[in-house]
Formats: sequence, C-alpha cells, structure tokens
Amino acid sequence: MSAILNGNPTLTSKDFATDQEVRWCPGCGDYSILAQVQKIMPLMGVPKEDIVIISGIGCSSRFPYYMNTYGMHSIHGRATAVASGLKATRPELSVWIVTGDGDSLSIGGNHTIHLLRRNLDVNIMLFNNQIYGLTKGQYSPTSEEHKITKSTPFGSIDHPFNPLALALGADATFIARSMDRDPKHLQAMLTRSHQHKGTSFLEIYQNCNIFNDGAFEIFTEKGSKLDEALFIEQGKPMVFGKNQNKGIKLDGFKPVVVELGDGVTHDDLWIHDETDFYKAQLLVRMFDDPRIVGHFPRPFGVFYQTQRACYEDVMEMQIQEAIALKGKGNLDKLLRGNEVWEIV
Repeated sequence: MSAILNGNPTLTSKDFATDQEVRWCPGCGDYSILAQVQKIMPLMGVPKEDIVIISGIGCSSRFPYYMNTYGMHSIHGRATAVASGLKATRPELSVWIVTGDGDSLSIGGNHTIHLLRRNLDVNIMLFNNQIYGLTKGQYSPTSEEHKITKSTPFGSIDHPFNPLALALGADATFIARSMDRDPKHLQAMLTRSHQHKGTSFLEIYQNCNIFNDGAFEIFTEKGSKLDEALFIEQGKPMVFGKNQNKGIKLDGFKPVVVELGDGVTHDDLWIHDETDFYKAQLLVRMFDDPRIVGHFPRPFGVFYQTQRACYEDVMEMQIQEAIALKGKGNLDKLLRGNEVWEIV
C-alpha cells in the first residue's frame, strides 16, 4: 500500500513503523491492529507530521511507541481528555486515541462519554479484550457476568458494559465494530473512522491470548465465523451463514432470524441504514437484550453515523465572534482585574 502525500515521496506502511521492539505477548491481537493501522495511514492523504497517536494506560497503550508519528503515552483513563485539548488547540491534526476496555470504560468512563457528546473530530480505537491484561488478568467493565478471574474467584457479579450502546447513548456521531483477526474488514473500518467528520468510536475485538484467550473465537474462527458474525453494509440486506442462507428480518421492532427460501427472499430482510438512530439501538443490543428471544449473530461494521457540528469548529467560531464584539483580549489585564493595589 502506498500513496503520494502532498507532494512528498511515496510512503508505505514501513514508514509508519519505528525502531522500537514491539513488546506485546507473542500472539496478542494488538500486533494485527498495529499492522492494519500502519497500512491505512499512507492512504489517508494526511502528512505524517500531522498525525498524532494518544494513549492511556494498558497493554494497548504502548501503541504510540510503535507508530512513527507524533504521539503521547498519557495517564490512566485520560487519553480522551488529552486528545480533546490537543484537537481544540490544533484542529488541523489527525488525532487517534488508543484505549482499552478498562482504560476507557472504568477510570476513564466519564472522559469517554464527554468526548463523544462534544464531538471533536478525533478517532477512538477501543481495544476490547474483556479483561485487564497489563495488570495480569482481573475482570474489566466488559467482562461477562460470572467471569472467573484473579479478582473474581467466585465469578463476576457486575453487569458488563456494551460499549457501542454506551456510545450511542452518549450521542456519538459514528459507531462501528471490527475484530483483530479480520485484517481487510478492520482496514475498512479504520478508513471509515478517518473519513468521518466528528468523533468516531470503533470497538475492536482483540484477543488476549494470555489472560482471556478465545473470548471472541466464535466470531473469528473459520468453522464458526460465517454463522456467528453478521457483516452489515449500508443499503444491503442482513445476510449471514456458511451458505449465505440466513438473514435478519424485522417483526415490528423485533429482529428475528429467518431461513432464505420457501417464500422468504432478500426483499423481506432488514436493509441496513447507517443513518437510522432507532434501528441502530436495536442492532447494538441484538445479542444481549433479554427481551429479544433467540440466538443471533454478532454484528460487525458501521452501526450508525450522523453529522453534527464539531466542538473545535464551534469553539473557534465563538472565539472569533467574541473578538469581533470586544476586540483581542489582554491576558495580563484579565489576570489583574480591577482589584489591584500597590505596595509602597
């Protein structure tokens, strides 16, 4: 993969790799995610010096060390806050946030939802492995109920977050899901994230082969993937199965699995519309809502996208309006105020 960036020599994925030793466990899903990000970066049309990777704390947060761009390994849960400040002051930059399910949904949960509602033009990559890997295998905010870990030896009694449902509830303008073991799909979702004007929220199922191996195996392995994963595309019917003979149909506001044939055709199926907010809520909850009866495949793709003003653009507009109304400010005068005195 290569591209001409603003008259610069052709760049490839190798130009985005650093000389740092990649220090993830052998077999970790992070390797694949890193490779796909490095592959799509030359194709974005953004100069390398205008790309910034910001991370928090966790296994995924070593990411900036391995990307030959500007970056910052920040503090636990605060990557979204740091990225917000950067984008507000340098709106021309392409800002990417690398975070995990613990980093962004536990200690960083508040920062995440406020970034989503503010809608700065940044890209969130949430590596979800349903475990705390860096601190050696405690349950995380996305771990399933009854999960036995080092911190829950009798099973977790916490109800887990559904990251995309949380993002939708925070009025995110772009939400999507992919997986580490489907390189082409992941590249497509990363590209769509970059193309979106506003905060993109991409959940990536990432295997932790040390502390939670096989958590998403049913969606990634050849023998089960076609029956258990539903790849949604704009304007297309929801079809899945090894023989592409199954589909999702809406019975009122309830999704149902149907077999194609015997009078059931593609025309009867749910046609995916990325702009439909209400159907997106059904889609993100299809696999974990107890009110929806039956076994459903897990959706992957772009669930929802819409356009809304970006925070940094509105802020700049407000600043210019204030300057036009009152003139350029004087910081020293502002700090001094009217309550000053002289010591003689």
